[in-house]
Amino acid sequence: MTESSSPCISRPMSKENPSPDDGDAPATPLRRGWTTGACATAAAKAAYSALLGGGEFPDPVTIRLPGGQEPAFALAIHGMEGERAFAGIVKDAGDDPDVTHGALVVVHVGHGPEGAGVLFRAGAGVGTVTRPGLPIPPGEPAINPVPRRMISEAIAGVAARFGASGDVIVEVSIADGAELAGKTLNPRLGIVGGLSVLGTTGIVIPFSCSAWIHSIHRGIDVARASGLTHIAGSTGSTSEAAVAKLYGLPEVALIDMGDFVGGMLKYVRAHPVERVTIAGGFAKMVKLGQGLLDLHSARGEVDLNWLADLAARSGADQTLADAIRSANSALHGLMLCREVGFAIGDHVARAALVTAAKAVAGSGIMLDVVVFDREGQPTGRA
Repeated sequence: MTESSSPCISRPMSKENPSPDDGDAPATPLRRGWTTGACATAAAKAAYSALLGGGEFPDPVTIRLPGGQEPAFALAIHGMEGERAFAGIVKDAGDDPDVTHGALVVVHVGHGPEGAGVLFRAGAGVGTVTRPGLPIPPGEPAINPVPRRMISEAIAGVAARFGASGDVIVEVSIADGAELAGKTLNPRLGIVGGLSVLGTTGIVIPFSCSAWIHSIHRGIDVARASGLTHIAGSTGSTSEAAVAKLYGLPEVALIDMGDFVGGMLKYVRAHPVERVTIAGGFAKMVKLGQGLLDLHSARGEVDLNWLADLAARSGADQTLADAIRSANSALHGLMLCREVGFAIGDHVARAALVTAAKAVAGSGIMLDVVVFDREGQPTGRA
């Protein structure tokens, strides 16, 4: 369920083709953009405001992001259709190579059943989940949890201003979304009919290898200069917040390594600290356990056969191993293990640790791996 289909161009990490760890920072900063979730939230707020306010659309419309930022969005289209209002916003992904950059995100809002709250519907170009193992259950529109929360909070704010109930039906559409979805992993994941509405922060951070790895290097430099002896590299915001809480680490100790585990470990081997923690979600750590040091989907996928074999070697029965092998995703495999009380996370963490340890061999660095679930709870450690 990714909006970015074209990662930065890099060669595989090897002695012959090293990763661009030594690349210079870009001359100018890359411009950030907005997620489909942020665009849908702004469109929903504008449409509901017009529905309750006699057809008056706020333009631009301001929303509040999870991090507290309050960007304003210009409306591309808006209008009334009977008992519904609609608004559309053209997505600006900044300098990120995002397949949804320039797409028109349209939201229709109408009154819903009393006491129902916010009900979500998939309009044209937005997919529907058909398989388990994703953050949204089968049968639901592929609108991820954080965008749902952002939209619901925006609806609640408008309802409070007008003294309304906030019981609405929100239908999200993305122009040409069905065609664009073919360039993403959605079809393989069982999301049919279109794209997913994504985003955890509302902000798209451009995917640039040299810029990102440069920032990893600088983060390690700052931590060392601050006298820290323990740093943690995280694959995303959830694991970063969770590992900071787990170990009581200050912000300066947190390295946003993203998919570049190899880039971080190569640099920290040459510029060591006493202890390094690698923190990441289950699927990313499965890839690390498989032996991948670049965790982006374009450079390698989760191998469910590998995960099933790992479970079998670690004591899982054949029934569970076969179920993992035919699972829809790594998350689905984790859910299957949890159902029978099998601690697959610990075994994945140990395999990931073996891969990571090879990258810092001989450095004397104490290394540990923590695997977190989507709620930021530890599900495996080594």
